[in-house]
Amino acid sequence: MAGPVMSESETTKTTKTTTETAALQANPRPTITDIVAGILLVLLLGGLTRFFETQVPQWAVDTPLQRVAKSIEYPVYAIAIGLIGNVVLSRLGLRERLSAGFRTEFFIKTGVVLLGASINLKILVTAAGPAILQALALITIVFGFTWWFGGKLGLDDKLRALLSSAVSICGVSAAIAAAGAVQAKREQIAYAASLVIIFALPSIFLLPWLAGLLGLSDAVTGAWIGGNIDTTAAVAAAGAIAGEEALQIATIVKTTQNALIGVVAIALTAWFAFRVDRTPGAARPSIGEFWTRFPKFVLGFIAASIIGTLYLQSVDKATGSAHIAIINDLRTWFLILAFVSIGLEFSLRGLRDAGWRPIAVFGSAVVVNLAVGLGLSVLLFRNFGV
Repeated sequence: MAGPVMSESETTKTTKTTTETAALQANPRPTITDIVAGILLVLLLGGLTRFFETQVPQWAVDTPLQRVAKSIEYPVYAIAIGLIGNVVLSRLGLRERLSAGFRTEFFIKTGVVLLGASINLKILVTAAGPAILQALALITIVFGFTWWFGGKLGLDDKLRALLSSAVSICGVSAAIAAAGAVQAKREQIAYAASLVIIFALPSIFLLPWLAGLLGLSDAVTGAWIGGNIDTTAAVAAAGAIAGEEALQIATIVKTTQNALIGVVAIALTAWFAFRVDRTPGAARPSIGEFWTRFPKFVLGFIAASIIGTLYLQSVDKATGSAHIAIINDLRTWFLILAFVSIGLEFSLRGLRDAGWRPIAVFGSAVVVNLAVGLGLSVLLFRNFGV
């Protein structure tokens, strides 16, 4: 006698349950012990990063490597240490178990919020007039090119958004903000962050050298560095190599770009909600859906900037500088933990799966960024005095 015939919904439900069971068996839920152990490992490697960051320059004093050692910033040590930890844990078969403690998004989102406290919004209406024009033009042109070229090579729209934001605004922080807006996958975030670091490191030395070769003024050099290098730490390192005046301009330009993270996140949220992820013929997304997709930490970034600006106006300069320095140090710690986690999560399989196309898109965008950034820097800062 034939058994009872299951309905289509019952069949779907049974299939779904079977799939979920198989997934749980292949990747069992992490235990509290695994999560705590993962977090403690990240903290330990973060402390090791801080140790190398402070000690290597001292070890290199009076050696041929002195200048290089002083220029290498914490993202380099953090990523390298994270990658080494990644290899060791993989060999021991522990990486997947401890991965629940690698809270990359939490660490970097917290770091971005704290970054807002050091960004004085008065910059946008006072000393950064040319920087605003450069930032708006550079972001529009480079973001547009990267998005277009990524589409030509058939990249996933979410990865296109991450790469476009990273290369046109401020690297990993912008990629994280974009990821929240477009609901990108964790491996896409790790991939974009890795590309930012890979391309930013040589720029620390390349741009100051090219600026000297081209005979650029300090202001133009600083604007070029601040507008083109994708991480704030790398901008500071390259600016320091180029000179104090170049460093000041580079900081203003990069700070102006950082302040535009929120604007780009809002634009991406709207674009993906209303155009990219919307099913043809479906109703327009509601305000509630827009709010659900919006990366809330961007509001924290803006709020921190406003609070920091108001606070610095209410206290004397020495007190304000001391307190902001504490916040900046705390921000550095969170970003160190984020970069360590990125190294721990990095997957060569992800690189192989992504193929050459994202690298080609990002590399081409970097070249366009350099060329357009140089032109804008010369145009807007050639008569600028610090």
